[in-house]
Amino acid sequence: MKLFRAFIPFVFALSSLAAAAVQSSGQPEPKATSHPFVATDNGRGAIVEVSSEGKITWEYATEFPQDVWRLKNGNYLFTNVRGVKEVSRDKQVVWEYKSPDGTEVHNCQPLADGSIMICEGGTKRIIEIGRDGKILKEIPVVSTVASPHMQFRIARKLKDGHYLIAFVGEHVVRELDANGAVLHSIPTPGDVFSAVRLPNGNTLIACGDGHKVIEVDKQDKVVWSIDENEIPGIPLRFVAGVQRLPNGNTVVCNWGGHGHIGQQPLIFEVTRDKKVVWKVEDNTRFRTISNIQLLDIKGDPSKGQLLR
Repeated sequence: MKLFRAFIPFVFALSSLAAAAVQSSGQPEPKATSHPFVATDNGRGAIVEVSSEGKITWEYATEFPQDVWRLKNGNYLFTNVRGVKEVSRDKQVVWEYKSPDGTEVHNCQPLADGSIMICEGGTKRIIEIGRDGKILKEIPVVSTVASPHMQFRIARKLKDGHYLIAFVGEHVVRELDANGAVLHSIPTPGDVFSAVRLPNGNTLIACGDGHKVIEVDKQDKVVWSIDENEIPGIPLRFVAGVQRLPNGNTVVCNWGGHGHIGQQPLIFEVTRDKKVVWKVEDNTRFRTISNIQLLDIKGDPSKGQLLR
């Protein structure tokens, strides 16, 4: 009986640890639960869906995924370096685009007409592809970088028909019009990974190995940011996917590649005044999370309403 009583607090301690309710120095204790989400764990080579209690509810092995969506029909749309796949809940491939030899694909987006938008490295083009495999639209994209791997990361078609693209090797975010002409450029520190156009017209930018998150206004003035060592216990490594929530909080994917695997929380949410709401620190089940879609945040991604 004494052994059993001693075992109970041990189990409780393990449960608390798994929920990542770890108190950071100078910060209130984060909540033990988070939003349910689907994410790309490219270090482990997997798409993972995780419940708000932290349980992995679905996963799919794939090569180096960078971008993912759970669609309205319950299927998953994601990149795998050499193209894009849509996979059903029972892990059947229901649609696939394979990019040409020598190219790389790190982004995808479902559009309102059912087609898929991709900004493809190597061919240096935006393409919108129908479910029948036909290319409905093709737009050349100018990049000064020769390596397909270092041309583009996350790209999004905005609700006004423009395109917002992270030019990773050029350290710049560019907004292109419907024909590919550059309308605006935002210089960034580091190899930028993603940019999100917010409802107020500002742009939220994940600065990659610039170790920063910045929000800039229409004049490119920084109006909010998180610096590398600003949040105790959460050093920013390669800042990857970001999502701004309707309540003003920001979710950040803190990718640990380039020598920092297992050294920092993988995902965290902060308030506008940079208080930690929750974080994922599980380096046993996860390796390097590069992008995320919160599953309890309403919005239509095909109309630019899903803030990621």
